[in-house]
Amino acid sequence: MTDPDPDRFSSRRSTVYAPNGLVATSQPLAAEAGVEMLREGGNAFDAAVATAAALNVVEPTSTGLGGDAFALYRTADGEVGAMRACGGAPADATIENVEAALREDENASDYYPESRGYATDADAEAGMPFLGPHAVTVPGTARGWEATVQELGELSLADALDPAIEYATEGYPVSEIIASHWTGAQDLFTDDHAREAYLKDGRAPEVGETMTLPRLGETMRTIAEEGADAVYEGDIAEQIAGEIQENGGFMTVKDLADFEPEFVDPVSTTYGGAEIFELPPNNQGLIALEALNIAEEIGAGDYPLDSPERVHYFAEATKRAFHDGHRYVTDPEYEQIPPLASESWAASRAEDIDGTASDVSFGVPEAHAEDADTVLLTVADGEGNLVSFINSRFAGFGSGLVAGDTGIALQNRGASFSLEPDRPNSLEPGKRPFHTLIPGLAKFGEDDWAAFGVMGGYMQPQGHVQVISNIVDYEMPLQAALDYPRWRYRESGELAVEGRLDGAVQSKLARKGHDVRVLPPVMFGGAQITRLEGVESGDPVLSGATEPRKDGNATGF
Repeated sequence: MTDPDPDRFSSRRSTVYAPNGLVATSQPLAAEAGVEMLREGGNAFDAAVATAAALNVVEPTSTGLGGDAFALYRTADGEVGAMRACGGAPADATIENVEAALREDENASDYYPESRGYATDADAEAGMPFLGPHAVTVPGTARGWEATVQELGELSLADALDPAIEYATEGYPVSEIIASHWTGAQDLFTDDHAREAYLKDGRAPEVGETMTLPRLGETMRTIAEEGADAVYEGDIAEQIAGEIQENGGFMTVKDLADFEPEFVDPVSTTYGGAEIFELPPNNQGLIALEALNIAEEIGAGDYPLDSPERVHYFAEATKRAFHDGHRYVTDPEYEQIPPLASESWAASRAEDIDGTASDVSFGVPEAHAEDADTVLLTVADGEGNLVSFINSRFAGFGSGLVAGDTGIALQNRGASFSLEPDRPNSLEPGKRPFHTLIPGLAKFGEDDWAAFGVMGGYMQPQGHVQVISNIVDYEMPLQAALDYPRWRYRESGELAVEGRLDGAVQSKLARKGHDVRVLPPVMFGGAQITRLEGVESGDPVLSGATEPRKDGNATGF
């Protein structure tokens, strides 16, 4: 097979339309799994879980049962809500305990990869490790899936898991972008059981090569038969806790058993007449809302689409939102968070924005969350249900640990904690880490809704702002809104742009004082969007678009 070239960008795609149901995500087989649920009488929520579970198998480089799950949705009866399945740090994971364990661990230096900005001789003084047992927080995925189906779906969890189990046990051909990301597992996984679970003869699968994940498939079959409790209270839970403890971590079966997902109220603001909904903290949804509010305050969307002023003013709005959000957003049970999504807050933050680049930095040291890997899917059905659903381990295959024979690769979301006690995201027992993950929901009109998102660490709120602006300010069709060249503000202070952005615009941005840097397309996120119009009038129209920088598609029936 030909080696993948993830940096090329030459596809032509159109917005997809369907009458009954539509799924958009980053891998075609996973999208088809969701459509299968819709055809079998399920609704958008059943399809979302089926798609997410399938992504665990066909895109294991970005998601898995060892991670967390979030949803933002609108039901057929008009309810707008959110589901958060995100676990916290183990009960014994105090700063003192973690620092002491790191000092005693002869493998501790392996937990601080130089590629993430750590020193090559890193030790406990380097802060929270990026890999290893202390980066693992309680995974929320299994109970998040179950809660979504039970509370909002029409089918069973077992029904939703069927396609994923089939792909895992019978095999599937690996797609291009995913194959390129899989190569990182060759160095990440060192234990035999981890390498046996995700590699073929010690190597990553090639493009088009058939891959099976039988251990993961067997775990999913157990969940289908016994329910999600199997992950948190049974043998699987013992293998998760045992894997972490054997490597020097603190998680116990009780930490797992105590976890429950929650349904929370979204937060929202308006932009250009549209209402935009996001997840509240501990997620970075407030950053997207603050950036939209500041952008509207300064009229960023009034400038021509192809002008440097458009990019400049949106970037300046985003800088301030990042500075504030990364300074304040954390688990709200541990810290009070100011009203970042309010118009008055945005007005005060907009006062010093002018025509030149400002020096505004991020506010979360050592979070190492700028570039992360996640899957997003969006689903709409003809009854009026609409959902944006996210499932992630944080960075790639996560911590580097795979739980025994379960095939569950454990997340490293705890790497976003700080070992400095005076920081908002300082490590505390039971505390949930700062989360980059933000599904999005938009109400463009009384009978016009969209579920959307743009994955990729700190690209997420910046992607939300750009996609919403493309639709609201510039009236782009859905696929064009995702295709258009993107920019992103970096922790370094650089303003990164795609090479497709007009060279004259890049030069003019540099003259405004921006440190412009061209990055490849894979650095600008993974967007999906599904739109639902006309349900209340009895003439529903479903449309959707998918990220052209990924392997996936939007498909319906």
